[in-house]
Amino acid sequence: MTEPLRVVIAGGGTAGHITPMIAIADALRDAAPSTQITAVGTANGLETRLVPEAGYELRTIAKVPMPRRPSLDLLKLPFRFRAAIKAAGAILDDTGAQAVLGVGGYVCTPVYLAAKKLGLPIFVHEANARAGLANKVGARYAAGVGAAFSGTGLPGAKVIGMPMRGFVAGMDREAQREGARRALGFTGDAPALVVTGGSSGAASINATIAAGLGELTGAGVQVLHITGSGKAVLDAAGKPLAADGYRQVEYVDSMDQAYAAADLMVARSGAGTVCELAVAGTPSVLVPLPIGNGEQRLNAADLVAAGGALLVDDADFTPDYLATTLLPLLKDPQALAAMGAAAKAQGRSDAAAVMAAMIRESLGHGTPPQTTNTGS
Repeated sequence: MTEPLRVVIAGGGTAGHITPMIAIADALRDAAPSTQITAVGTANGLETRLVPEAGYELRTIAKVPMPRRPSLDLLKLPFRFRAAIKAAGAILDDTGAQAVLGVGGYVCTPVYLAAKKLGLPIFVHEANARAGLANKVGARYAAGVGAAFSGTGLPGAKVIGMPMRGFVAGMDREAQREGARRALGFTGDAPALVVTGGSSGAASINATIAAGLGELTGAGVQVLHITGSGKAVLDAAGKPLAADGYRQVEYVDSMDQAYAAADLMVARSGAGTVCELAVAGTPSVLVPLPIGNGEQRLNAADLVAAGGALLVDDADFTPDYLATTLLPLLKDPQALAAMGAAAKAQGRSDAAAVMAAMIRESLGHGTPPQTTNTGS
């Protein structure tokens, strides 16, 4: 009898790292339910909630960020980093890991280096168009590398799309639309706008929506505003902003419902969001994060070029933009339908299965499927 696979998956911090990690874990379990999976994250990321909710064990190690300027923390960095590698190695030993999968984030570098030291095969998935430091390290030693976008520069990377959980990968936007609208509080046939800044929220997007809310709702638009954890939008009295046709929540667990219900979505262009919008076929206005290394603009490039989304700089996403561009688009069903079809044509929904098969084949448990484009 073949022994079950034992795989350690590493990543965390934001939903953009955790969601694809869990999707690959699900695909490994789908291929072989006996697969033993242990996740490694930090004690203060979203993984502390999302990983156990998905049914996987979570072990934690210390977060060791690189200090941005000379400080006592910089002097302590080598000692903390070695301790994190040692802690990661102990988890690999304890679980009897046969392979490591990393998706990026602070936690991954110690896990990659511990796996290298133990001679374990390393697999990497890079979600962004511009690779992060951890995955640059991991890819140097990897037995297999998958990427959501081209141009990451990671050695040996295969563009397979974004691993996403089955309820998003297999969603049918039109079939789910009516039920999703009811579940999220939309009524009638009035245009539905969903706004999200991702799991961490986006203060500038929130402020623009608050400032232009009167014009949107006055024109009959219904708005679901996903503000992000701890970023509730308040009125002048310090109470949560309220208006007819407007609802705000900090987080939505079932984003497939949001994609199905929305006539148009406003969002940051995180890699996961861009890929999920494409699979769902949801028209969008993408507002790249204005800080960082510019990866969000690159993430959006193909979807925008295909006509599935509009791109607007954070500084230009203003109440005036809502009035002159977003509101007319919401009132144009033909334009929205064309954008949705263009987005759908970019969708790839099999990345989790491809990544899982890559791992299984390397360990002698099967042959990877062909990568396919599921768009029309």
